[in-house]
Amino acid sequence: MRNSASAVLFTVSVLCGVSASGCGYSLAGRGSFLPASIQTIGIPNFVNRTAVFNLETILTQKVRSEFIGRGKYTIVPEATGVDALLSGEVTAATITPASFNQNSQLASRYAITMTARVELRDTKANVVLWENASLVFRQEYDAAGTQAGQTSVDPAAFFGQDTQALDRISTEFARTIVSSILEAF
Repeated sequence: MRNSASAVLFTVSVLCGVSASGCGYSLAGRGSFLPASIQTIGIPNFVNRTAVFNLETILTQKVRSEFIGRGKYTIVPEATGVDALLSGEVTAATITPASFNQNSQLASRYAITMTARVELRDTKANVVLWENASLVFRQEYDAAGTQAGQTSVDPAAFFGQDTQALDRISTEFARTIVSSILEAF
């Protein structure tokens, strides 16, 4: 009885090992679906079609840093002399109230929504390797100057919150873009 249980356990273990080896599991961020000819990726500053100051610079820097953190490709800010070109455009950014204070009906929480389009093009073959024409990211933040019981907004507390939310959006944007490109999602 003990030998047959051991044999069944061994058989199940072998089958699981064989089937898992063919599933394509690997460490995230280590592989790439990009062609082997891509070694240098140019990431010039994105285009900003919104009224949000310096948003394109923040996004571009975060995307470059995320690619560099993966360590496989040489990343340069130029659009020429590269194997692939990553171009992006921020098409919309809106800040809207997300919730209101019950007592004074002042906005107590805001939502920033950003829409962008991004394309990675093989410059040698002039082929689009990856693109998304409608990336949407959203972050909420508290209006720090409008806590319960307050009837006015403290401008000093309010204006720093949107900057932190934009930083969170740009980090999420960069991770999503680089993961999508490298992991073929």
